[in-house]
Amino acid sequence: MSTFGGLNTAYLGLTAAQQGINVAGQNIANAGTDGYTRQRIEQSALSAPVRTGLVGAGVQAGQGVSVDGIARLGNSFLDAGVRSSAAQAGYAGYRSTELQQLEGSLNEPGPAGISTALQNFWSSWQGISNNPGESAPAGVLLQAGTTLANTVSTGYKALDAQWTRVRGEAQSTVATLNDAAARVANFNATIRSVMASGGSANELIDARNQVTETISSLAGGAVRDNADGTVDVFVGGNAIVSGTSHRDLALAGQTTMSPPGSTLPLAGPVQLEWADRPGVAVPLDGGKLAGAVSLLAPAAGGGTGGAIAEAAASYNAFASKLMDDVNAVHRTGQSTTGATNLDFFTTSPGAPAALSLCVVPTSAAGIATGSPGSGALDGKIADAVAQIGTGQASPDVLWSGIVTGIGTASRSAQQHQQLADAASTAAVGQRSSGASVSLDEENISLLTNQHAYQAAARAMTAVDEALDVLINHTGLVGR
Repeated sequence: MSTFGGLNTAYLGLTAAQQGINVAGQNIANAGTDGYTRQRIEQSALSAPVRTGLVGAGVQAGQGVSVDGIARLGNSFLDAGVRSSAAQAGYAGYRSTELQQLEGSLNEPGPAGISTALQNFWSSWQGISNNPGESAPAGVLLQAGTTLANTVSTGYKALDAQWTRVRGEAQSTVATLNDAAARVANFNATIRSVMASGGSANELIDARNQVTETISSLAGGAVRDNADGTVDVFVGGNAIVSGTSHRDLALAGQTTMSPPGSTLPLAGPVQLEWADRPGVAVPLDGGKLAGAVSLLAPAAGGGTGGAIAEAAASYNAFASKLMDDVNAVHRTGQSTTGATNLDFFTTSPGAPAALSLCVVPTSAAGIATGSPGSGALDGKIADAVAQIGTGQASPDVLWSGIVTGIGTASRSAQQHQQLADAASTAAVGQRSSGASVSLDEENISLLTNQHAYQAAARAMTAVDEALDVLINHTGLVGR
């Protein structure tokens, strides 16, 4: 190698060390940046120049170092694990939150719950059986019946409001999902352009990864890397992002809970569809949207339908049983005025039983308390109504089963959320152990590159002094 070649070798060492210092500084600056993946320079040794000609050359040193690029120290398999766990956490978390709210709307146990209203209702019948025809006990009974009907109606309305809110949130989530897909497509275009021109797109890849994780948490998307630096994102087995293009999703189906007695809503069940392929449901394997769609499903019986619609159907079943059981006994009696075949509860045709349940009598004259022909002071029928709540197939037992079922589902969802969150935390931690910035490592890298820079500068100084002797001091011997 020539003397001037030595200068070039030292210069390349300087630039490589300077680049290493710059990368370490970038890592330190982003140690607290969400989604940032640490970087390292990639370098390789330059071999000695090839000699040509008939005269053989002696052994020569190489020509220095080449900085080949800046590597992003990420792991695609760990990234995939984070996305997969985020999808499950999104699904479990949303269902747990909504089922806890559903359970809370029952107000059980507590003074505002249906159980308390039932106990007061049966006690009021016991009171009127001891004082048939009197206005005060009758007023207490009518008030207790109205309170019970209103409590049932309020609970049903809470479910209907929750269903409508979840439907609206799902619609907003779809809009967020479509926006995220468009952002990934834009990132793909930029990254491909930067990489084609030989630049570093590491920070852009980090930003894109965060968006793909958002898609996974919303709809359980899977990601496939392409050779040109772009990624394809799949939802339900079909690409929502393909290179620099993306497809939109839409939420279709009913906008209100199913009407009573119907097996499916008139507009079809709520489902996620491709905007360009209406009517074809997109299968979801995780994410917040999957949780929302599962909650919005119509009641199917046996706990296989949507949790909210199943709970609403349970309210209707309870209201119908309460009305039927009370009316069946009440019709066999007579009021103090001699009227018979009287109903105590009624519902509106075509409306949910829980929503339209109301008390028929308005005064003591409309309440059947005694057996027909037994006189105005008989309270046998009122006592029989009071005993309905103690039966093995009473409305109380039905309501207790409903509360237990909802509570069990809520508890199960909470446990699922805890497991999913733990898995997500573990996946993120595993990835962070290799991809996050360690300030200790960066300090070592800074010191290493600093010493390399100083050594390269010293080598350049040595070559410079040698050249100074050759150029300025040759031929001065003996003068």
